[in-house]
Amino acid sequence: MKNILLLTLLITCCYNIQIMAQENITAVDIIKMADEKVRGKTNTSVMEMEIIRPTWKRSVTMKSWGRGMEYSMTYITAPAKDKGQVFMKRVTEMWNWMPSIGRMIKIPASMMSQGWMGSDYTNDDILKESSIVVDYTHKISAEENIDGHDTYKIEMIPKEDAAVIWGKVYKWITKDEFIQIKSEYYDEDDDLVKSDHSYDFKIMDGRLIPTRIEILPADEEGKKTVIYIKETKFDIDLPESFFSQQKMKRIR
Repeated sequence: MKNILLLTLLITCCYNIQIMAQENITAVDIIKMADEKVRGKTNTSVMEMEIIRPTWKRSVTMKSWGRGMEYSMTYITAPAKDKGQVFMKRVTEMWNWMPSIGRMIKIPASMMSQGWMGSDYTNDDILKESSIVVDYTHKISAEENIDGHDTYKIEMIPKEDAAVIWGKVYKWITKDEFIQIKSEYYDEDDDLVKSDHSYDFKIMDGRLIPTRIEILPADEEGKKTVIYIKETKFDIDLPESFFSQQKMKRIR
């Protein structure tokens, strides 16, 4: 009887601690935990990206490596005409190695708004990933149920001196697993530009993560980009020195 009472007290205590932790959590905490959930400290993945348009569609497969939000490298494995291309992000710079012409190209500011590999995911999205914490003010604007998940709705407003293209961003992150399941991106006139949605949650390398992400431009019916995560591993040995132009030329 004493053991049952003790167990009941322990369960109640743990539950109360969890409730207190949830009550004291900040919007920035939620954003950081959601990002760490899908990245880890480092990661490597195998992915497929499907670009869908009203009259055609095409697929791109790739391997990727990442270290936090500031370093990433992507090696294109298909289709044949793009195979061997490598893209690298190092903090505030993006580079593209094109083996077919033997050239290393720094992606200029004028190309930041263009779709990466012709998709709805822009070069600016990739480069500014690390700014979601430092360049915005965050607040929990609501708690909503999205697709059966209880979520925090995080409102992100850019700081006055921030070099970002969005006027406002909303992110919906689940309360239980801190999974980002939806985002909306607005311009300075408060018009919706695009949204993304996460589906097909699976356990990969010990973590529950979405394995299908759809990016939909607003007011462009029939257009979307779908990213499928095929494999992923977290917290691998991946030093900062991995992300170099020399490595871009040798990676496979």
